[in-house]
Amino acid sequence: MAKNQSKDMTVGNPFQIILFFAIPVLIGNVFQQLYSMVDTIIVGQSLGTEALAAVGSTGSLNFLVNGFSTGIAGGFAVLPAQFFGAKDDMRLKKSVGQAIMLCLFFTVLLTAVSVIFTRPILVLMKTPANIIDMADVYIKTIFWGICATILYNMCSCVIRALGDSKTPLYFLILASFLNIGLDLLFIIVFKWGVFGAAFATVLSQGVAGILCVIYALRKYSILHLSKEDFALDFPMMGKHLTIGLPMAFQFSITAIGTIVLQSALNTFGSDKIAAYTAGCKVEQLVTQIGPAIGVTMANYAGQNLGAGRLDRIKKGVTSCTIMTLALAVISAVALFFGGEWLSGLFISGDQPEVVASAVTYVNTICVFFPFLYMIFVYRNVLQGVGRSFMPLMAGVFELIARCIVSFTLPDRMGYVGVCLAGPVAWIAAVVPLCIAYYIIIGKMSKKSRLAKA
Repeated sequence: MAKNQSKDMTVGNPFQIILFFAIPVLIGNVFQQLYSMVDTIIVGQSLGTEALAAVGSTGSLNFLVNGFSTGIAGGFAVLPAQFFGAKDDMRLKKSVGQAIMLCLFFTVLLTAVSVIFTRPILVLMKTPANIIDMADVYIKTIFWGICATILYNMCSCVIRALGDSKTPLYFLILASFLNIGLDLLFIIVFKWGVFGAAFATVLSQGVAGILCVIYALRKYSILHLSKEDFALDFPMMGKHLTIGLPMAFQFSITAIGTIVLQSALNTFGSDKIAAYTAGCKVEQLVTQIGPAIGVTMANYAGQNLGAGRLDRIKKGVTSCTIMTLALAVISAVALFFGGEWLSGLFISGDQPEVVASAVTYVNTICVFFPFLYMIFVYRNVLQGVGRSFMPLMAGVFELIARCIVSFTLPDRMGYVGVCLAGPVAWIAAVVPLCIAYYIIIGKMSKKSRLAKA
């Protein structure tokens, strides 16, 4: 194994380990959002507000399918992290082999289902007639590239499970610049429109995934799998699915709520859709600290559970909570003062009303960032120790909250009611997650003490 690259998170200062592991993940997430932003900026500035609205109107549908893909890949990396922490190389290899087999199955299934049902769902979501054709082209192209999404996410998650958060960052940065270059080529030079934007995203992510595979095979001898590792092991697959499916469904359940919300937003017309799209892109850029902390805590909890170090998990959560709350405040302040300028990057020409609507969104949500950030801490720790039911239920609570808001507040408060859906959903999710964490960790600690007595 390439010990200079992998990181044992079961020893050392928890705060420092979490911080230094999270930084490369954060940088990678920011780059991923930056190239997504550039993608959207080029669409908005080069193709106009309607094209921006078309791309934005597919965001929730994109999240539904690719969120499932991301969740399933992240879930399949939990067992390798636990086996790495337990120093069990044989079962680590077996778990990776079974995860690859499952990923192939889900790639075929998701691609077929999503491509077939895209248009009917866009119609059901009341997508405006002036943008539905562009939206259909864009999202179908993205869905044809699900294989690239799963390839990169699975490989990068396994590498992170070995404690290496830097390598996936390097390939993501490369993919970011490649995506920008392809955007300019496909949209401005080739005049491929929204198809060019989608194809650039798929192609660049595919390159990142292939590079991750090549690197992993060259640098990590522990990932040199044999035929026996790919032989169907239904108990191992069952363990993967027990962890991975709730994580995947948690993303998808949340996405269903955003689809319902998108349907409410679509009734306000393409200008409000474009404004909401710009606001969401700005939010996603500023809040990437949360997902980075989440990835870190899942790997940290997984490795320490494998090593039987529940005390380190508790110390890590305490340190991470304090750090994350401080970062949430900083993010909120940055968004409040920089939201107007950032939102304006996506809007072509002089359209102050569209920019103002985007600013309304970011100013509404930023004060609720502490609730959002805590979701990533507690949800991912629970997933890292293999307790996926409560994170799944938190997704259900988010779905219920978004649906209630979507069917009530927009009629009473207009566009601001749409903006409040996210914050209400965050609060609905974080409260049960926090309660569940302390109950579950308390029970696990008591069981550990009794076992040692």
